[in-house]
Parts: sequence; structure tokens; C-alpha cells
Amino acid sequence: MRDHFAFPADYLQQIQRWQKERAEHLLAPSGWLSLVGFDWLKQGANRVGSAADNDIVFDGGPAYLGIVTLLQNGEVHIRLNAESEAAIDGKPLREATLLDDTQTGGGPSTVSFGAAQFYVINREGRKGLRVKDDEAVTRKHFGGLDYFFIDSSWRVIADWIPFATPAKLRMTKRLGTTGVVDVPGKAVFQRHGRSYELLPYQERPDGDLFFVLADQTSGNETYDGARFLYAALPKNGQIVLDFNKAHNPPSAFTPYANCPLAPPENQLEIRVTAGEKRYRGHQAPSPSDAGIESV
Repeated sequence: MRDHFAFPADYLQQIQRWQKERAEHLLAPSGWLSLVGFDWLKQGANRVGSAADNDIVFDGGPAYLGIVTLLQNGEVHIRLNAESEAAIDGKPLREATLLDDTQTGGGPSTVSFGAAQFYVINREGRKGLRVKDDEAVTRKHFGGLDYFFIDSSWRVIADWIPFATPAKLRMTKRLGTTGVVDVPGKAVFQRHGRSYELLPYQERPDGDLFFVLADQTSGNETYDGARFLYAALPKNGQIVLDFNKAHNPPSAFTPYANCPLAPPENQLEIRVTAGEKRYRGHQAPSPSDAGIESV
């Protein structure tokens, strides 16, 4: 079995493949570059479409697509206007109950119209519509990704110190909402004779460890809010932190994502000159943007 911590002979090629796959993932029809809208649903009927007098207004598509109803029990029902020419899960239906992105059994349901589609997301019981468009300007005019030179010294073997009881870490989102996550331990690594610590959490119980971090390049060479880094679960008291895979959050590409900011505990007093740089096409979203949901 291959040693988890052994330095790969084809390391340069591995990182280059990872960079290529990351760009492909962003450019995919379901990727973050296609995200063009988001709004929370209110209880009861929500008129949706491109006309300004709808409750939820989309860019493009039918003027009056239909009515999305959020019921008291949390179910979401849609009734399409006959002239909308929209489809529900690829079928020419007029009405349906929509599954959200947390439900099993084929969810989320998609409502498609032209090159665009929307589906229901569920965030701690709050329901919203996320809109994606294959023809999105952010996707068609993607500026490409820039990276620091691949530096093998930034593939760090850190010590993993587990916590007997998970610590609580407060995470703030870009638009000011906050939440608390469980931290199972900390990664401790050395750089130029100094010790640094990072606190991760898990997005899924069986998933990799997820680090939301900033450093002294943040806001200059790299995105100001944070960079993301995933790491495989530790083994024998150690963990691999490959900063060549540190990457921008979705907020760097679209104003319709409300990504976590690096907490004070993960703001490193060092320049991490590895990984993804600030997106060349980045434009800071307006603070007045409403309805923007969490990643």
C-alpha cells in the first residue's frame, strides 16, 4: 500500500492535473460559474419570472414562469404557466412537488427554461431557489485561474492533535451571518523555525477535513475573504496540508455565494506563496445584495 505521507514521484504532474480538473469543475454546467441568482422563498405563494413585478425575479427566461408555493410543512410546490414552456425534471409537467437538495429519492428537482434552470436548496430548514444558466456571463467569459509556482516545500506534513471533546469554532459568512462548527482537532506545522496552527471542520461526517484560512497574501495576491483547503483524514498523528491546493471560495467568482470567512484562529502570520491567486475577473459583490445563500 502506498505510504500516505511519502512524497509522490510525479508530484508536479499531480498538481497540474488538479489545477486542470478544478477549472473544468468550475466551467461545468453545474459549476459555480453558472450561478446567476438566488432568493429565499417566503411562506405561501411566490411568483417567479423575469418580469419586475414577480416576487422572485430571474435574469432572462419567461416573464411569468409560474408560482412556487412554500407550504407550512416545508414542502415546495410549483405550478407553471402554460405559456412558459418550462419543464420539471425534463418532463412537460404543469405542476409538481419539488424535492430540495437535502432530500433523497432523486432530489433536487430541477425546473428548466431555455439554457437556465433552478432548484430548491434547504439551509437549516430555510428554503430558497438557486438559479443556474449555461449561458451565464461569468461562465462564458471565465478569465482563467492563476497560481503561484508549484512549490513542493508547501506540501507540509503537520502534526495532528485531536481534541478529546470537539471544540466550537464560530464561522462568519461574507454577508455577516454566523454559525458554529465542531472542530475535531488542530494541525500544527513548522515553517522557517516558527510554529503555526490551523483548525478544520468536516462538511460531511465521513468527508475530508476542511480548512478556511487566510494569510499575509490575503487581499493582495490572493482573495481577501479566505482560501479553502481540503486534507485527507490524519493517520498516526500526522496530516498532509498541501497548500499548492489552496483555492478560492465560490464567492470569488459569483456574488450569489455567501462563503465562510477565515476565522481569527486560521489567519496565519506568514505569506503562503502557494496555491490559487486572486481571480483576475473578481469584482467585489455589493453589500446590498439580498438573498445570497451559504455555500
